Amino acid sequence: MDYDKYLNDHIKTVKPSGIRKFFDIANEMDDVISLSIGEPDFQTPWHIRDEGIKSLEKGKTWYSPNRGFMELRQEIANYYERRFGIPYDYKNQTLVTVGGSEAIDLALRTLVQQGDEVIIPEPSFVCYEPLAVMAGGTPIIIRTKNEDNFRLKAKDLEAAITPKSKLLVLPFPNNPTGAIMEREDLEEIAEVVLKHDLLVLSDEIYSELTYGGKRHVSIASLDNMYERTIVINGFSKSYAMTGWRLGYALGPAPLIEQMTKLHQYGIMSAPTTAQYAAIEALRNGDRDVCKMRDEYDMRRRLVVDGFNEMGLSCFEPLGAFYVFPCIKSTGLNSEEFCTRLIMDKHVAVVPGTAFGECGEGFVRVSYSYSLKHLKIALERIREFLEELNNGN
Repeated sequence: MDYDKYLNDHIKTVKPSGIRKFFDIANEMDDVISLSIGEPDFQTPWHIRDEGIKSLEKGKTWYSPNRGFMELRQEIANYYERRFGIPYDYKNQTLVTVGGSEAIDLALRTLVQQGDEVIIPEPSFVCYEPLAVMAGGTPIIIRTKNEDNFRLKAKDLEAAITPKSKLLVLPFPNNPTGAIMEREDLEEIAEVVLKHDLLVLSDEIYSELTYGGKRHVSIASLDNMYERTIVINGFSKSYAMTGWRLGYALGPAPLIEQMTKLHQYGIMSAPTTAQYAAIEALRNGDRDVCKMRDEYDMRRRLVVDGFNEMGLSCFEPLGAFYVFPCIKSTGLNSEEFCTRLIMDKHVAVVPGTAFGECGEGFVRVSYSYSLKHLKIALERIREFLEELNNGN
């Protein structure tokens, strides 16, 4: 039977995620150290897990309201005002989703019509471009540069805009590069956004993971940007709650209302148990976040120094938990480097090209793993480079 003629053309053009390829290879090999997935090695803090367990023990296993429990939405609004100085009406401007990825999908499908252009800085997380295509939009890629510390520059945004431009994706702190945008960077971006009447999708899932005294600044906090920004966030990274699958969107009430309709029919509601745990995370989890951030910072310095010492230049990432070393000096492309590394030394990292063509010549390494894990991996990579230099 010819199934091809029945398939959606948009879906057929979308490539599978490049992140999972090397993760899957690693799962089939012995003695592999994987630095390929952005999975915190911390367990969800016990007091957060305990609230989820208590909700089950009390029989709280019913559906939640479509937008999420009112109590959780109120805590989300309180959190954004407390941490980032942005007030949101929890009744009309919040939506609880199944992970941040669902919130991104909802926002794109709500805003993007056939032929609309979605501007995406790359390298960036793998979902933006495919989801834009599936929504009927046309992705317009801006190549961020190593010499700019992979920050989006206003002049490059200006050059990418056409009369069809509608939405800018702002993925900072960035996966895979660890780049951040500081207030002065965002102010320049905001000028261009306002000039061309764009909307912004600001993915802030790593907002709590910034280093070197740099606090995250949301573009929604800048003058005249609140009313044209949808903020995406969640619990996976900051609270080590990846498996709980809980995220949220914040934004203008008319946009959240339309996103909620898609959520109603496609998902209905986010997991009930996870929502009770998330309430506890927002109320009493600040200390946990600080503890994990300090640990990540120590690992960050170890990994950045390690790559620079072995001759793979690596700019200092100030956000998330990834480094993006340049491997051009090896003479291998990103795919070749990662394939030979996992086969020869049983270390899994991700080709930079998984995050856009401009990632060629780089690899993504996650430091969301234990110090022991990272030290062994760095030593194996050092051996790999020495063997390459000796012609092996």
